[in-house]
Amino acid sequence: MLQTDFSFKDKSILEAIIDNAFEWVVVVDTEGKVRFMNKNYCEFLEVDPKKVIGMHVTEVIENTRMHIVAQTGKAEIADLQYIKGNYMIANRIPIFHENEVVAALGTVIFRDTEQWKKMNSHVKSLFSELEFYRKEWSANNGAKYSLNDLVGVSDSIKELKNQVKKISSGDISVLIRGESGTGKELLAHSIHQLSERSTAPFVKVNCAAIPDNLLESELFGYVEGAFTGAKKGGKVGKFILANEGTLFLDEIGDMPLRMQAKLLRVLQEKEIEPIGANETEKVNVRVLAATNRPLEKMVQEKLFREDLFYRINGFQLHIPALRERKDDIKPLVEHFLEKVTRRTGKRIQSIDEEVNKILFCHNWPGNIRELENVIEAAVHLTYDETIDKTSLPEYLNENDSLKIGSKSLKELVEETEISAIKKALSQNAGNKLAAAKTLGIGKSSFYEKLKRYDMI
Repeated sequence: MLQTDFSFKDKSILEAIIDNAFEWVVVVDTEGKVRFMNKNYCEFLEVDPKKVIGMHVTEVIENTRMHIVAQTGKAEIADLQYIKGNYMIANRIPIFHENEVVAALGTVIFRDTEQWKKMNSHVKSLFSELEFYRKEWSANNGAKYSLNDLVGVSDSIKELKNQVKKISSGDISVLIRGESGTGKELLAHSIHQLSERSTAPFVKVNCAAIPDNLLESELFGYVEGAFTGAKKGGKVGKFILANEGTLFLDEIGDMPLRMQAKLLRVLQEKEIEPIGANETEKVNVRVLAATNRPLEKMVQEKLFREDLFYRINGFQLHIPALRERKDDIKPLVEHFLEKVTRRTGKRIQSIDEEVNKILFCHNWPGNIRELENVIEAAVHLTYDETIDKTSLPEYLNENDSLKIGSKSLKELVEETEISAIKKALSQNAGNKLAAAKTLGIGKSSFYEKLKRYDMI
């Protein structure tokens, strides 16, 4: 408690004033230890007012900067702070005595809980809108991932990151290999971000998702009147959109042979010819490609052009499957847990040790993508601050050796969705709208899933 000249009676009055004048108040000393915290703040944080005195503020308030302000003496006014799944506005003010910082005062000022709820909803709405525009800009103008998003502590991931750093600065073509769900697209984004082309466009084409008859116009574009149905003004192809930047050809192993020949010509001549055009256009594009298919075998079987294989295989990067780097499971779980809870606003502090063992022992046929889906489902189905095994998909709680290989990843994912829907309906007494909200999906999406799985 701070020393004053007030009598005991006066101190009691002062404490009563502070408890009622502000919603939350905390005072820390220069070591960052709590010296005072008012009643309302203690109740909100669910801490004992007596035990909290003397504790370091970082042990009491998440994402706090009170100890930093007490050290630097620099005030922080109206700063957003994320506490217990919500954004709050905090003021942190250093307290000086004889030109030296002796403590720091922190306040979060709201007149009542309803006011806090309204402002919190408004702030969340603004963040959601900002995130939408950020993603839209990234999708159209550049890479949205960096090498920092490649989470892992294993030797294989450390070596992979070193390789990316070495080859990113040049213009050499790169072939990224790895099973589905290992993060090949993330690696392509990272290479672009670290390259000399990072300020230019990053354009992605999924060769497996575009019908064969549309792939040529998607890559090279077309001029007005090139064919029946061609839109007025023509269409700009991905190569032109990526000019001076990077073009990422995902699932290149699924590209038809006819298009492989056209792609090879572009890579050799560095020029494209839009459909229906009479002249070619020069392009300066770095090409990154990715596949989970055995291209060497496909070359032998005449399913993939050998000359194209050597053209795109300037340098090869291999992302190991998750089952081959079990040391990365725990940091990945922590990464996804923080990501999902921040997006959903749910407060989850830890994962049960039994859950960690289950996750470690699972074979992960869907790799990182499967792990992220599991963590997201577990967060939605958890109502405490700890994830236990009851929140995991049913197939993870069964004998892993019996499941893996006996069913496809699609079937396992469908089983997980059905299990999550049943549990959400049960926990909400059959109320479909409440169940959809529990799962964090919209009403229309929820009803589509019910219809798909014959659960209406």
